[in-house]
Amino acid sequence: MSRSQKADRELTELLNQLWRLDTNRFKPGSDYIINLQGRAGYVAQGSNYARDKARAPLFSYVNEEKLKSIETYAHFVNLLDNYEVSTGVSETVTSEELQENRLFIDSMMETEVMKCAHEYLVGKRQSPSNPAQFKKQLYNIWFRLYHRDRSGGEDSCGFEHVFVGETKYNHEIMGLHNWIQFYLQEKHNHVDYKGYKARDKKDSPDEDDHVLNLQFSWKGLVKPVGGSFIGVSPEFEVALFTIIFLMSTEKMTSVVVKVDEYVLELVVYRHGRSIGTSFPKLLSSNHRDL
Repeated sequence: MSRSQKADRELTELLNQLWRLDTNRFKPGSDYIINLQGRAGYVAQGSNYARDKARAPLFSYVNEEKLKSIETYAHFVNLLDNYEVSTGVSETVTSEELQENRLFIDSMMETEVMKCAHEYLVGKRQSPSNPAQFKKQLYNIWFRLYHRDRSGGEDSCGFEHVFVGETKYNHEIMGLHNWIQFYLQEKHNHVDYKGYKARDKKDSPDEDDHVLNLQFSWKGLVKPVGGSFIGVSPEFEVALFTIIFLMSTEKMTSVVVKVDEYVLELVVYRHGRSIGTSFPKLLSSNHRDL
């Protein structure tokens, strides 16, 4: 068996452990309800027209009390309005925003998910055992600013790209792979869900799925397909993608794993010592014919 296959098996085991530890995950049907509607169609490259196969929003209901009362979610939501979404526009980080970033990392470090991820990375000699130093490492991976558009100042970071979303030259949506941001943007009529992406009818997802490939428009632009976990906690996503980022030195890392009932491709792009982007792609789920 090749080294990469072995790593995938080990990673599958680890990610299922994180999945079991993710007690802050929202439950479909009770903590949130989604309405999948139609299968999204093809969008021509460079086009911002997509036929709308979903008249209603994706999220019919989300328990906002839980968003406010669970610490990691509450700190996560506080970060979503800290960024300029256009690349090429320099980010200004206030002392208040720096503090919000630190509170989010502190709250994640209290969870069993992040403790497990940290322990694994220490064992692999990829992270310092000292929690304060590990927090610094997390900060650099997710919050350190860098140039995404060479024409301007430091205009991006991993967290902004993956969880908040960015627009490039007003003609392309980049990132925005997070369900909480999607829900909040949809609630404020900034996002228009166009339908789910699937290879064919037998491959169609259902309302209980925790991973979806979506098509949507945001700020007048169309994202032909974007993969997103649904209902998982922020700490689960940060832990998962931090592990994949640190376990590889490649510019782009793609691993196939089976987490719970989902066969996923997890993709991470590096931008120097930080995350450029990261997202899941749903390949199949065991309630369908695999």
